[in-house]
Amino acid sequence: MGTLEATETKNKTAPSAPERIKGSEAIVRILLEEGVDTAFGYPGGAIMPVYDALYDHQEKIKHVLARHEQGAIHAAQGYARASGKVGVCLATSGPGATNLITGIADAQIDSTPVVCITGQVAASLLGSDAFQETDVIGISMPVTKWNYQVTSAAEIPEALSKAFYIARSGRPGPVVVDITKNAQFEEFDFEYKKTTHIRSYVPVPKLDMEKVKEAAEAIDNAKRPYILFGQGVILGNAEKEFKTFIEKTGIPSAWTIMGLSALETDHPLNVGMLGMHGNYGPNLLTNECDVLIAIGMRFDDRVTGNLDKYAKQAKVIHLEIDPAEIDKNVPADIPVLGDAKESLIELTKLVKPNSHEEWLQRFRDCDAMEQEKVIKEELNPNTEILSMGEVVRIINEKTQGDAIIVTDVGQHQMVACRYSKFTKSKSNITSGGLGTMGFGLPAGIGAALGAPDRTVISIVGDGGLQMTIQELATIYQTKPKVKVLLLNNEFLGMVRQWQQLFFDKRYSSTEMINPDFQTLAKGFYIPTNKVTERENLEAAIEEFIDYDGAYFLEVMVGKENNVFPMVPSGSGVAEIRLE
Repeated sequence: MGTLEATETKNKTAPSAPERIKGSEAIVRILLEEGVDTAFGYPGGAIMPVYDALYDHQEKIKHVLARHEQGAIHAAQGYARASGKVGVCLATSGPGATNLITGIADAQIDSTPVVCITGQVAASLLGSDAFQETDVIGISMPVTKWNYQVTSAAEIPEALSKAFYIARSGRPGPVVVDITKNAQFEEFDFEYKKTTHIRSYVPVPKLDMEKVKEAAEAIDNAKRPYILFGQGVILGNAEKEFKTFIEKTGIPSAWTIMGLSALETDHPLNVGMLGMHGNYGPNLLTNECDVLIAIGMRFDDRVTGNLDKYAKQAKVIHLEIDPAEIDKNVPADIPVLGDAKESLIELTKLVKPNSHEEWLQRFRDCDAMEQEKVIKEELNPNTEILSMGEVVRIINEKTQGDAIIVTDVGQHQMVACRYSKFTKSKSNITSGGLGTMGFGLPAGIGAALGAPDRTVISIVGDGGLQMTIQELATIYQTKPKVKVLLLNNEFLGMVRQWQQLFFDKRYSSTEMINPDFQTLAKGFYIPTNKVTERENLEAAIEEFIDYDGAYFLEVMVGKENNVFPMVPSGSGVAEIRLE
């Protein structure tokens, strides 16, 4: 559990005179002070005083009533990722709080800033196994950036001030503040000071210019330099600086699925996707570069494959804000700790203008091979069976790369990440590190509310959709203009692919006997359509995108289509398979 004694707060403006109010009212006022205009949640006994206080502020804070707390936290994540703000989630004690844990864990590993406020039984009942009491602090500790339990009203301002500061600063992440019911009812003299500093907490390490100079020298001397960029570029608001850096140095750059959209897809130095189902060249040529420059990425195992076979020939430069990520998986020859924007500005000043046309051509050659063996058939199949890739291709054509694409987890996720085209940052929202099925639908709701001026398309599979399908009711009640695209192959597709390739086609518990999704969508009063024939696909997608409001489109795709390329589990990245 966190402590408040070691904190220091600084107030940028003179505090107003104290006002005596209830703890519940203080919570809502703090949300307003922190710029919160949207909150997601589900009421219950232990959080009821806060909901009562929200009643008087409905014009300033839009509360989105999810149908399950997991839906609320995923929606808060989608909101945060699309808007760049902190997502806020409210839940009651016991099962309400524990239902948030999957989303909190997802936010932790994907560095998403979320503040979760949970109700708790009265302080006098703590430890007594009271009705709907759980140790939320103990349960959430491993999957939060910080957590704290408030037992008196006077603690609320400092605890929440610290929560918002920690959630959004440095490497962002989720925070849980658990507030007992008595603290919500108690009156106290309310003052609020925004936290700008916490003793012993250094969210942004001081940039070591000697390391920057060392990195610049290595880059200037490289013959085959290669950049891997991740979500750190987006979280650091460093997209412009990153683009300037790669254009000055001429270095081929590949992205993790969390880094997708930091650089426009069609940029000539954007060579594609890393990882298990990434592009052929970006994986294969990792083991041919002489300098590997990692920017805002953490060398996840889905990117590296077998670490014993990963980039052993390369000098590794790692630009990273979180010291815990340095040397965690891949040893860094030149670690550059600091904010991505600041690091890239200083590095760009020092490096010499360059181009690596011959080296870049190696990526183009690999891309041509992948186009011939994989992509051509995926995007333009010559069979009657519809493919996921061709659906994504038509979406690209109709949106011109301007939409936000939210995905669930599975084959459709990999296909969407591989083939979606983006022209703007914060356009790809997916569950990367945790791989949470059920993420796509509620995260799409949150994204549509966080970026109401953009087209938001939530691409889901039939498996993941049914984990949070109740959130269709949230769409009906709240009216976000989210487009839900179901790519239905009547299988748990990714698991089935592994069973086909590595378990002799023993399809154990992966075939889905599904409900009538059209009837379900109609039951939630959402306009809907279903496509089974190619001749109807383009017109259906056009109507889906052009409709002014939420829309549900189901497309039946190949039951046993596979996603390639693929780096088999336990293999090195150079052992990537095209078929």
